[in-house]
Amino acid sequence: MGDIHFIASQTEVAQTALTRLTARYGQVPPDRASVIVALGGDGLMLSTLHLMTGLPVYGMNRGTYGFLMNDYAEDDLPERITAAEVTLTNPLSMVAGIPGGGECHALAINEVSLLRAGAQAAKLRVSVNGRVRMPELVADGVLLSTPAGSTAYNYSAHGPILPMGSEVLALTAIAAFRPRRWRGAILPKTALVRFDVLEPEKRPVMADADSRGVERVEWVEIRSEPGIAHSILFDPGHGMEERLMREQFV
Repeated sequence: MGDIHFIASQTEVAQTALTRLTARYGQVPPDRASVIVALGGDGLMLSTLHLMTGLPVYGMNRGTYGFLMNDYAEDDLPERITAAEVTLTNPLSMVAGIPGGGECHALAINEVSLLRAGAQAAKLRVSVNGRVRMPELVADGVLLSTPAGSTAYNYSAHGPILPMGSEVLALTAIAAFRPRRWRGAILPKTALVRFDVLEPEKRPVMADADSRGVERVEWVEIRSEPGIAHSILFDPGHGMEERLMREQFV
C-alpha cells in the first residue's frame, strides 16, 4: 500500500503534517494512488470522500473532533493502512426543486437537512414513498441522516444513533413546534422521502447536503444511492461500529 496521495486542510498543524509525511512516504497523483490519506478533521474527510469516489480514504486527525479520523502518528503508516478495517457507506441523493422550475442535485454522506431561511418557522409536508405521512410539520427544520452521519447534526438534534449496516435512515425534527412532541422516525434505507415547502414566500426554506446549500427550495426528494459506496479506513478495533457504540455510553 505504497501508492499514497496525501491531502490536508489549510490549518498550520495539518500543513505541517502534510510536509512531514510526504517527505517520508512520497506523494503520488490521485489518479495513480491506491489510497488517500486525509489530514484534518471530519469536514476534510467528507469533502475528500466526495472528491475521491472509488478510492479508500484513511484519515488522521489534525482537526478538532475527528469522529471519522484515526489518531495521528507518523510511523508505520503503510502497515496501518494495510491492516485497517473498511467501512462502506452509501450516500444520500438529494434533488431540490427551486423557484422557476429548476432542480439542484447533490450527494450527502452524513445528512440532508432543510432549515428555515427566514424569521418564521418552516412549514413542511412530509411524504414517504409517495404517501403523505405528515400534512404539516412546523419546525426550525428537519433532516434525514445515514448511519455514518447519525452522530453528527442528527445526534445534536436528539435523533437516534444508527448502527452501521442497519439498513435504516433517521428522520429527525429540528425544534419542532407542531406537532410539538414529534421527534422523528426511523425509515427503511430504501425509502423515498419528500418534503414540500408550504408557504414558501412567507416561510422560506433552504436545503443543505453535507454543508453544500441551496438557498431557497420549494420541494426536496431524498433517497439512498446504492450505486455509490464510499470506503473509509479505520485502525483495527477502532472502526465505525465501535465508535458508534462508544458514543452511546459517554
